[in-house]
Amino acid sequence: MYIFFDCPAFRQKSRLQFVGLPSNPVHHVKLNPTSVRSHDEFNTLLLLSASSRMPLLTFWTASWCPSCRVIKPIIRDAVEGGIGEGRGGVGFAEIEFDAPGMGGLGLKYFINSMPSLLSFTRQEAQLKTMITNVDEMKDREFLKMWIEEEARRGGSGGAGGGAGLFSGLFGLGKQ
Repeated sequence: MYIFFDCPAFRQKSRLQFVGLPSNPVHHVKLNPTSVRSHDEFNTLLLLSASSRMPLLTFWTASWCPSCRVIKPIIRDAVEGGIGEGRGGVGFAEIEFDAPGMGGLGLKYFINSMPSLLSFTRQEAQLKTMITNVDEMKDREFLKMWIEEEARRGGSGGAGGGAGLFSGLFGLGKQ
């Protein structure tokens, strides 16, 4: 049984619905099977993910991508099957890269191949753990380990983009 979070302001602006497990709705937020097609929807998901201290797994897809259609049910089954729930849970969203309302959002997060799996923790893209290899996405055991690792991270971050684009220039990338 699921509980629907009811936020009137959000409901008026978006067609997305969020559900939570009855045991702890704050920490087990899930997205009903709906694709994200705008910046506003994506930003709302990031905010909900950050406020619940739960990673948001994003599956970047495009209408012209045949591999995406093969991978999508595998990933959805894994997430909806409860993988990662024992480690705190994850949120999931399918991002339509080529939707008219997306603009350059994929470029902002270095999405340069379809399909791509990218996790967000505290609104930070976990670029070091991004998956673009279709064979890895088809491997259910690999996918299970990846989802559990992202769930384990919870709200603590840890695999973001590093110190930034110019870290080498200013010595910030040295350890």
